[in-house]
Amino acid sequence: MFRWIIFIAIFSAIDFYAFQALKTLIKSNWIHYLYFLISALVLGNFIYQLIHMNGLSINVNIAIGLFLTLYLPKIAMMLFMFGEDIIRLPIAAYSFFTENDGSQTNYFPTRRKFISQVALGIAAIPFVSLLYGMYIGKYNFKVLKYTLYFEDLPDAFNGYKITQISDIHSGSFDNKEKIEYAVDLVSEQQSDVIFFTGDLVNNKAEEMIPWMDTFSRLKAKDGIFSILGNHDYGDYVRWESEEAKKQNLIDLAKVHRDIGFDLLMNESRFLEKDGQRIAIVGIENWGKGFKQKGDLVKAAHNIDANDFKILMSHDPTHWEQQVIEDDYHYHLTLSGHTHGMQFGIEIPGWIKWSPVKWRYKYWAGIYKEKGQYINVNRGFGFLAYPGRVGIWPEITVIELKKGSNPV
Repeated sequence: MFRWIIFIAIFSAIDFYAFQALKTLIKSNWIHYLYFLISALVLGNFIYQLIHMNGLSINVNIAIGLFLTLYLPKIAMMLFMFGEDIIRLPIAAYSFFTENDGSQTNYFPTRRKFISQVALGIAAIPFVSLLYGMYIGKYNFKVLKYTLYFEDLPDAFNGYKITQISDIHSGSFDNKEKIEYAVDLVSEQQSDVIFFTGDLVNNKAEEMIPWMDTFSRLKAKDGIFSILGNHDYGDYVRWESEEAKKQNLIDLAKVHRDIGFDLLMNESRFLEKDGQRIAIVGIENWGKGFKQKGDLVKAAHNIDANDFKILMSHDPTHWEQQVIEDDYHYHLTLSGHTHGMQFGIEIPGWIKWSPVKWRYKYWAGIYKEKGQYINVNRGFGFLAYPGRVGIWPEITVIELKKGSNPV
């Protein structure tokens, strides 16, 4: 209870400071009342949802989204108003000690309209951006295409095309039409094979039930291979028993099968063409700071060191911590997990930034280390904040080519 009191006190202070800008520019009392009513409703709902939360649901996501949309702009406004007070305070102190004749009650100079206007203008940027992200950006699907060259790619697979999707998070979806459009967009790429790299659900297998018919429409000539992500194990919800949690994972594996996904749990498969083959290796989740059930040795026990290998591993920290230095040479690793934080700035050829880079060295797109590639997919769905700003939902298409990179 004490932590919630501190939490409310902090955000009440933010509300108070942000209100100074509004009060300076708008004198209408009913707007002032409306300001505090909306703040109370959003903050109250946010606290209520967090107190009663049992995993990330649509209601929790919405509460988080509205809270961020309302209070991040207010924090920006607060900084301007607090900065103005840093100047007003010494002026007030000077006036008090030099002009105090007992008749004045307020020695603070009035707030400048210009500062309040700038504060509101700056605050409008995150406010509009976050609203856009919640209603449009989260379904602004992008197809990103890459061509990767390998000297030892089997000749039969020259020009072989793969599609990767990741982090579906079906428990967050709220628009069937948009999801059906995205699934059709995946199929339209006409890739030879599709890889799904984990986090089918937020918490429970049942979240996928309304979407099974939709995702069953995915088809690829050489099949669809999948792995588990950290959210798929049900670790972030309360269960009535350990048996219920174990049953959920069994149910989720069945969901993979029922929609046509070949789920690899520390296993491997081969894709064969014209008497040649490439190895597909899929491990359970292994992440720094997360569940570490992935077993690379077990997954690759029946493949040869000289095989061309594609590894599916949900968390890119696994590539950084284990895969790069492994005795086996994993030509291409496919990961997800980071979502690119669902927030950032990307202008191809110029800037690629997100706060998530402070947590993950490899957080979005293609990277190469020691002759091995990784693609970190930005994710198909969304989680917690129910939107995306600047980091859009991604469908990756990679063409494998024989030879050296011509660039």
